[in-house]
Amino acid sequence: MQTVISIILVIGVIIFVHELGHLIVAKRAGILCREFAIGFGPKLFSFRKGETLYTIRLLPLGGYVRMAGEDPEMVQIKTGHDVGLQFNAEGKVTKIILNRKKKLSHTETLNVQRIDLEHDLFIEGYNAEEELVRYEVDREAVLVYDNQEMLIAPYDRQFGSKTLGQRAATIFASPLANFILAFVLFTGLALSFGVPSEEPIIGDVLPGSVAEEAGLEQGDRILAINQKAMDSWDELVRTIMHNPGRELVFVVERNNEEFELTITPAVREHELESGEQIGFIGVHQHVEHSVLGAFVYGFNYMVELSTLIFKVIGMLFTGAVGLDALAGPVGIFDFTGQAAQAGLPILLRWTAALSVNLAILNLLPIPALDGGRLLFLALEAVRGRPIDPQKEGLAHFIGFALLMLLILVVTWNDIQRVFFN
Repeated sequence: MQTVISIILVIGVIIFVHELGHLIVAKRAGILCREFAIGFGPKLFSFRKGETLYTIRLLPLGGYVRMAGEDPEMVQIKTGHDVGLQFNAEGKVTKIILNRKKKLSHTETLNVQRIDLEHDLFIEGYNAEEELVRYEVDREAVLVYDNQEMLIAPYDRQFGSKTLGQRAATIFASPLANFILAFVLFTGLALSFGVPSEEPIIGDVLPGSVAEEAGLEQGDRILAINQKAMDSWDELVRTIMHNPGRELVFVVERNNEEFELTITPAVREHELESGEQIGFIGVHQHVEHSVLGAFVYGFNYMVELSTLIFKVIGMLFTGAVGLDALAGPVGIFDFTGQAAQAGLPILLRWTAALSVNLAILNLLPIPALDGGRLLFLALEAVRGRPIDPQKEGLAHFIGFALLMLLILVVTWNDIQRVFFN
């Protein structure tokens, strides 16, 4: 049960932060955000705050912010429709009732002849006396259909009405939010547990380990192994890993004194895919506690992880690695469960890594992803005019279909790896 809760929280937090980036910047740009959704499919829970409906949906495979103008409006009023109207004290229409389940008081019935709810904001038609009348529509008027209310979206509240910069910022805000989440988590871990030192200095020594039996202590600096100078922690780790079961002479500095220790790295019970055995002595990396160092570490680690992810993506495109190197929803859930069982620090580090992954994948210039939408905005900037909406919509549809196909293939690989290996 704890594992399931951890998976829900980790995935939920990453998706929430991602979509929150869209929402915050869109609202600051004056875009009407109709819905903020975590997940897809049927609604499990919803509430309305202001002009936005907040929902949690059944399938935890993503989320979305439904902004006015991005998709065709779900409710359209055509010529000849009978609607009910409600007015405010100034005589402007505040409610347009399309499908009345019950009779509402203080309404006027109108047979619509012309209507503009985007630019001029008016509705014109024949009233009960068959007189042609015209009414102004309030900017915050609502459409009522099956007793569900939806705000109208004047053109200046729609996504497409905003400047190129505002639209790009709204789209880019989500990957940026995921980078910020990763930075906060990595920095928080460094503040809590310390910043790993790059110096070849011993941190904790595991009880009963080879290192303890040989006499190594916390704070010891390893100057050399078998007469080879150790200039960094990574070099120290590589030397030990590559010499399982071999006697090594360590030159150790402790309290400004140098001495030698002979240590034989133990051999791990499991092997690498290459079959090469790994040596270990049972020590942890030395950590330093520094506020500034924690912030620097959080940023640098995020950059290093991002660089690694880009390298892997490049290897996918060049064929250096196959699709079996990718993890889909099943693999992510499985790894998240393993991280949860390993403890909170590992789970938080895994959450940060997932957040970076989501940010980078969404920035790829593939239709249906944030990067694809940014690509179309870049083309608009070069051409001086937008791409035809139908052509862009078709490209996003094809991109989404191919993305779903990729997810199915990767998920099948996950199922085989998790359940049949």
